[in-house]
Amino acid sequence: MRPPLEGLRVVDMTVVWAGPFATALLSDMGAEVIRVESIHYWDRNWRTISVTIDQLRAQGAEPDPAAKPWDLSANANSVGRSKRSVTMDLTRQEGKAAFFRLVERSDMFVENNAPGVIQRLGLTYDVLSKVNPRLIMLCMPAFGATGPYSHFRAFASNTEAIVGHTLLRGYTDTDPSNTTSVYFADACAGAAGAFALLAALRYRMQTGRGQFIDMSQAENVSHTLSQALMDYSMNGRVQGTLGNRDPMRAPQGVYRCAGDDAWLALSCGSDAEFQALCDVIGRADLGADVRFADAASRRANHDDLDAAIGAWTADKDHYDAFHLLQAAGVPASPVLNVAEVFADPHLRERDVWQQLDHPAAGRHFYLKSPISHMSKTPLRIWKAAATLGQDNEYVYKELLGYSQAEYEWFLANGFAGTTYVSEG
Repeated sequence: MRPPLEGLRVVDMTVVWAGPFATALLSDMGAEVIRVESIHYWDRNWRTISVTIDQLRAQGAEPDPAAKPWDLSANANSVGRSKRSVTMDLTRQEGKAAFFRLVERSDMFVENNAPGVIQRLGLTYDVLSKVNPRLIMLCMPAFGATGPYSHFRAFASNTEAIVGHTLLRGYTDTDPSNTTSVYFADACAGAAGAFALLAALRYRMQTGRGQFIDMSQAENVSHTLSQALMDYSMNGRVQGTLGNRDPMRAPQGVYRCAGDDAWLALSCGSDAEFQALCDVIGRADLGADVRFADAASRRANHDDLDAAIGAWTADKDHYDAFHLLQAAGVPASPVLNVAEVFADPHLRERDVWQQLDHPAAGRHFYLKSPISHMSKTPLRIWKAAATLGQDNEYVYKELLGYSQAEYEWFLANGFAGTTYVSEG
């Protein structure tokens, strides 16, 4: 079946995870996403050396023994799925002219580089929209394109901190130095970015005009804090760390099970769920205890409930406990490590993994699109991630119309290639 975005072309100059995830979602839906990279700058946030040939072999893969290290990046292979790669030198006039040809033949341009990069290259929307008035451009800076923080650099950890999330994501007996970085702001931004691009595409279908999208990653991830923000807006109350607990649901927590670092997560949101929990763990007395008569009472005496639940889970397999509780209608799940996630029978049944042969890294399982289960246009990974400059000939000759001699000139003069000439 034809994928829903077949025929759409996206120019991708994204870095790290947020931007690449946005364009990965588009490539999952069939868009032709062309990553523009430079052989003069090794972007270690994208093509990070995270695995080696020996490590891949130890995992059962058959990597190319001559593989270049930047083509083994876990990040590039994951969110580079189904994309093309072309190398261009945008600091020189001829390279920029080739880039303008690409923009002219494309529908979207996505970037989330450090502030000032696009401006220094002269690739701002006011310039590119003259090349292609139908172009949709998404800029995904940490703090937006305007405002006093617009020129500040940031990583996901900074982005999450400045909107208040880091102070909420901890335990009551620790300070923020013990709060781990999870970088979920990137995934949130990627999903929102793809959504914004499709909304702009709908506008262009109606009007024929492209537009510029200024999407702050910090503002985007703020929406994951809606309850805390509204609590302050309406009540003047500043929420603090909650650990594994919840302002409304009780009991809620993560409990140790039998085995090496095995845990179970559960959460009761009603009196009925709590009564079901009491029945499963053989503590009907807790259900009749006035200390646990309602959610507020259960929250006030949460430590006592934790002790009782922990005593029950201590000798249970985390999967067995999970199934016992779910059978009784109690929201619960095992806390899985990555190996268990790959082996989980539900995920296997849902076909969330797809095995691909990568020219450098060998054969591996990859996580498919989160919206792959579309009844009329089911999605898959269309091809493995491109190695550096793998699609140079296609882009320069077939897409942009350069002759063989002109293409060879780009290669000979260091505009295009498949090997970095600098480790900048």
